[in-house]
Formats: sequence, structure tokens, C-alpha cells
Amino acid sequence: MKKTLDLLGIDLGASSGRGIVGSYDGEKLSLREVHRFPNEPQMVAGRFTWDILRLYAESKNAIRAAAGGELRSIGIDTWGVDYGLLDAHGRLIGNPVHYRDRRTEGIISEFGERVMPNEKLYGITGIQLLDFNTVYQLYADRRDGTAAGAARMLFIPDLIGYFLTGNMACEYTVASTGALLDAKKRDFSAEILSALGLERDFFAPLVHPGTSLGNVRGDVGAEVGGCGAEVVSIASHDTASAVLAVPAKKDEKFVYISSGTWSLLGTETDEPVITPETLALNFTNEGGVGRKIRFLKNIMGLWLLQESRRQWRREGRGEDEIGFDVLSSAAAAAPACRSVIDPDAPVFAVPGDMPGRIAEYCRKTGQYVPKTPGETVRVIFDSLALCYRRTIEGVAELCGFRPTAINIVGGGSRDTLLDSITADICGLHVVAGPTEATAVGNIAVQLMAAEKMSAAEARELVRRSFPTSVFEPKSAPGTYDGVYEKFERLVAARSEHSL
Repeated sequence: MKKTLDLLGIDLGASSGRGIVGSYDGEKLSLREVHRFPNEPQMVAGRFTWDILRLYAESKNAIRAAAGGELRSIGIDTWGVDYGLLDAHGRLIGNPVHYRDRRTEGIISEFGERVMPNEKLYGITGIQLLDFNTVYQLYADRRDGTAAGAARMLFIPDLIGYFLTGNMACEYTVASTGALLDAKKRDFSAEILSALGLERDFFAPLVHPGTSLGNVRGDVGAEVGGCGAEVVSIASHDTASAVLAVPAKKDEKFVYISSGTWSLLGTETDEPVITPETLALNFTNEGGVGRKIRFLKNIMGLWLLQESRRQWRREGRGEDEIGFDVLSSAAAAAPACRSVIDPDAPVFAVPGDMPGRIAEYCRKTGQYVPKTPGETVRVIFDSLALCYRRTIEGVAELCGFRPTAINIVGGGSRDTLLDSITADICGLHVVAGPTEATAVGNIAVQLMAAEKMSAAEARELVRRSFPTSVFEPKSAPGTYDGVYEKFERLVAARSEHSL
């Protein structure tokens, strides 16, 4: 009988982190959470920063909780773009700055005028122009003199890996998020580094998912129960790990939605797709496992529902009125597509009275104004599904294929009503799950390294190990064409009206 392999995934999110042990018995993979902790950024000297030493300490606590001496390996995934600066002795220079820090406000136009035209930057990197991209943060560091004494930078998962092993590497998928890589060459762009005034050795050697960082160093191992497990550079950008967990079949042309606060919708391609059209439509090209490209768009997700529930809670409503199951039942009973909104309209991007903003949007656009929580949730779900349809059509046009299914992974896949509405409005069957996609993908890369698995074999393992739910379209083709045209008009009006 084959010995069970235990592998630890450390998953650091923007608001919390956790340690999850994956146990592989030769046939299936199972998960158990061993440690969970908050991630609480700090304002320090006018900068919004990550408490990186707290995250490191909690990562060690996760190793300790996982009975570290029995672990085969450890992998770390985090959000993208952010980094720590190190001096010539490998010592950290201050806390890493948070991507929501205000130092990069208005920087896109400044960078485009003083350093490199942003259209050219996109043409090299294929990365959506967002003011928190690493390239803009590094420019701000040099402009403001805050990088003085820095000899090297490490992205957040690479930094935690360095603390654990003493070895430095720059993992490809997380590096790809920052608009520093030549998307076609899958390496740092010499032209961009030159424009920034940076040498190549400012960055650690670039490695791909599955590369060993070495073992937990002795002094660290002594702190966590004698653990000397191997640390593996997995697909360390959390979405890259989640995409590996999509239970697609070999050679299947699929689209995925990594569903949570945000919805990341896209597909996997062999090569980047970089055109004036992809720039205009805000598509991005990030690195994936096996040198694949994650061609995707970041669109609004369940933030609309989360913020609505926060408002209703502030108004004194209890779980008997705004629990997820209660809201879902009420939304299912409400008329379909009675009113729709543009989820990506700026008015919905900030905290506050979300139900009130949705109602006002509907009033301004001459639609029925939702009056109950159930009606509001129905507007949200219908509108998200219409947004998914629009984005999928963009993927199909730009990549030259028509998908037959939508794979929804992550916590949002639990919303069965949204899954069903998405299938109906998009006219495609939906495969929902696994819900713990990031952790599954993290551990799957470790298994690929340990067991010499291919990405296709890893996805086959995911299909065997974790249940999924399938939702089929219920309406005749063309049923939602009219409301989709209305939705398209709302999106087109976004730049013309303050809705």
C-alpha cells in the first residue's frame, strides 16, 4: 500500500491566511485546514503596509500545526504585484507596501509621459493598466527615494519562502502580474528594466511552478517542531493556483470564473493575446502552470452581495432576513431580469449603501426599482451573469473558439442560484467546484513536483477527488437576447453618465 503524502499549502489572502494540509493516498486528494489567522495591514509613517513579520510568524504556526516532521513539502501562494525590498546583506528594508496605498494614484499617466508610453508597456507585457502594478510601484519607489539601499526585491510568496529556506527565487506566475515580464519571452523585459533604471540582478532568478526552493533551514525547523520539509515554488499567485484546480479534461477549450469578491473570468492559452482590442477591453495576460498564459479579465463579483448584506446588517436586519439561504430563496422567487445594472460601474466599486445605489441606478435608467432584499439580490445575480456572458463573448472572439462549458471555482461556486442563472443567461452548462480551488491548486503543484505529474494528470486528480455540480441552461436559445442588448447599452453609457 502506497504511503500517504502530506503536503502543506499556505494560502495568504488580502484579509486572512490559512494552512491547509493535502493528503494524497495515490488515488485521491483530501484537504484539512490546520490553521487560520487574520491578515491585518498597518498604516506606518503614512504608508499602508503589510505586516510581513506577522504573516511569516503565522506561516510558521501553520507548519507547526501541520505536524511538520511528516510533511513532504510546503507551498506558499498570495495575492500578486506586492513585494519586499532587501539590502545587500539580504535583510528586509521595512514592511512591504500594500497595493491599496495611495502613493500610486495618478501614476499611470505620469509613467506614460516620463518613462514609457503605456500602450507600449501593454504591448510588451499584455498586463492590464492598473495603478498598483509592480512596475508603477517600483517607479514610485525610485521617484520618492524610498528604495535607497535596496539591492533586491522579492514578491510576497518568494519573500516568505526566503525567510523559511534562506534561498531567493522569483516565481513566474506571481512575477507576471506586475507588468515587468515580456509576455512572449516569459522573462523580464530588458527594455522595461532599462526604462526603470534597474539591473537584472535586482530580481532573483526566475523559476517556474514546481521548482524546489530547498528545505526549511535548520534554525527555522527547530522553531516548528523539527520540520525540514522541502519548500516548493508552486503557482504562487493565488489565481494561478485556482486555475490549475479547474477540473477540465485534457485539451478541452474551457473558460473559468474564479468566483469570490471579484470574478476573474478567462481561459488558458499557449501564447499571449496582445492586440489593440485586448487593451481596449481590459484583458490581461498572466503566467500559468506549464508556461501557459492566463488570458483573463478582472470583473466585479460577489462584492455587490457582500456589501449589500453589510448595509442591511447596519439597518438592523438579522440572519433570518439576510442569511445567504434566505436571500437566495427570495431572489429565486423574484422575476428574472426585471431590472439590471452594470456591475463594473464606478458607483458600485466603493463601500457604502449598496442596495440604495442599486435602487438609484435602476431609477435613473428607467427600470423597476427593487424594494426588497430578495429583489435586490436578483438584480445582482442577473447582472453578474450578463457581465459573464459579455466577457465570454469577448474571450471567444479574441481567442477564436466557442467554449462549451463554464467552470466556476472558488467560494462563489457555492451560490447555486447564481450558477443556475449563469448557465441560463450564457446558454452554456456550468460546472461548479471545487470551492477550495486555490488550496487545491497549490497542493496539486507540489504533487506534480513530487510525483512527476503533468498538469492534465493533476486536473484528472482534482476531478476524482472533489465533487462538482452541473447546471444546464433551462431557457430556449435567444430568451435573454433582449435584456442582453439592454445590458450592452448600459455598459456603453458608463463613460457618459455618472450612474
